[in-house]
Amino acid sequence: MKKIACFPGSFDPFTKGHEDIVRRGLELFDEVIIAVGVNTSKQYYFPLEKRLQHIQSCFPDTANLRIATFEGLTVEFCKNNGCTHILRGLRDTKDFNYEQPIALMNRTMAGIETVFLLPDPNLMAINSTIVREILKSGGKIDAFVTNSNELV
Repeated sequence: MKKIACFPGSFDPFTKGHEDIVRRGLELFDEVIIAVGVNTSKQYYFPLEKRLQHIQSCFPDTANLRIATFEGLTVEFCKNNGCTHILRGLRDTKDFNYEQPIALMNRTMAGIETVFLLPDPNLMAINSTIVREILKSGGKIDAFVTNSNELV
């Protein structure tokens, strides 16, 4: 059976921490799908098309990677796309406390296991919210986002 991991998120923006998790996930799974969630009631900093283009620019010619969008429950996307696992990154205990009940509910609802990876220690402080604040204040984000020129 092919092992397919779904790496879900809004990726507003897709940071070097996200990239690190995906690259290591590609070593563990036959395929990784970066699933960009779309929530019409949420206000994003970057438009969806810009986020998709940026993610693609981080992984040129990566055969076992797909990038897709979805609305609704992550487990429904997983079921519809043959995903066997959900891939998540954990920076700290706050992330774990948030992610653990979601992982348990996903396993109960759909039998899909969640695999948690810790990012490279040098990337643990990177957070999309902080990156957006840096941008809003006119700062440079090159240290936190690969190919940041694709975004700004």
